[in-house]
Amino acid sequence: MDMATTRQMGATSPARRKPGYLKRSDRRFAYLILAPAMFAFLVMVAWPFVDAMSMAFYQYTIYDTEPIFIGFENFKTILTDPYVLGSWVTTAIFVAGTTLLTMFLGLSWALLMYQDFRGRAVFRTMTLLPWILPSTVSAFIWAWMLNGRYGIVNVLLMDIGAVSSPVQFLSNDVGAMMAVILTRTWISIPLFMSFFLAGLQSMDFQQIEAARIDGAGNLKIVRRLILPHLKPVFLVTGALGMIGNLQQFDIIFALTGGGPVRATSVLSIEVYKQAFQNWNLGMASAIGVLWVFTLMPIVIFYLRSLFRED
Repeated sequence: MDMATTRQMGATSPARRKPGYLKRSDRRFAYLILAPAMFAFLVMVAWPFVDAMSMAFYQYTIYDTEPIFIGFENFKTILTDPYVLGSWVTTAIFVAGTTLLTMFLGLSWALLMYQDFRGRAVFRTMTLLPWILPSTVSAFIWAWMLNGRYGIVNVLLMDIGAVSSPVQFLSNDVGAMMAVILTRTWISIPLFMSFFLAGLQSMDFQQIEAARIDGAGNLKIVRRLILPHLKPVFLVTGALGMIGNLQQFDIIFALTGGGPVRATSVLSIEVYKQAFQNWNLGMASAIGVLWVFTLMPIVIFYLRSLFRED
């Protein structure tokens, strides 16, 4: 074999190719494989998103035959509309309350399921039930339990003497917000518990045993060992929880419809009302833009936490 042939083979040998290098035929095949997914993404996600964002700059109601370009007027309206700003504040309260309560209860339940006791597998399986049920069904279950006339929660509260008369949970501002937070928390606990339990099972059990031998109590073990070990899990679950809660619609709509008197009208409910009750698609799109910009920092934080190299 002459030197020219050897030099030519060495120039194209797999060992000397750059990382990620693909031959032209391989690249064409990769593009062919990706083409259906990219087409579906463009048609189902990208184009509707761009169209909705552009609609925010138009006036388009049931009385308009064609969209009318009005620039930033929709945004000026939502920034001065107390109802829309109130919906943003309500969303923040709902997201913060639901995420924090779910993380606390999810971690507590994961610590319990981490213990070795008879029937643990059965309890772990039963824990997934709220996650399996459709969210609308869960909302109707909680609406029945919190009913002011025959709800089981009122029956229990009256039996233990906590209240003297039935509480109309879904008819007052605080009670309605508590209802939607509790319902969403009940549904989300299994997912959070799974994350925390996976983090606990990756922990070296000998560290806990050594701490117990040194006289550390349960609270000290949780504070000094378990919580620092679960810090990455807290970051991921917290971001995921906020993203999911910011997108929440069906539970609130089925349970309270955004009431009473807009007490639980979050951004998703406000978009629905503007689009399908007021038939103001331009205003609904503008609120959707506010919704997107509220969600974007959390998504960026989540992606950075997910792909950050240790």
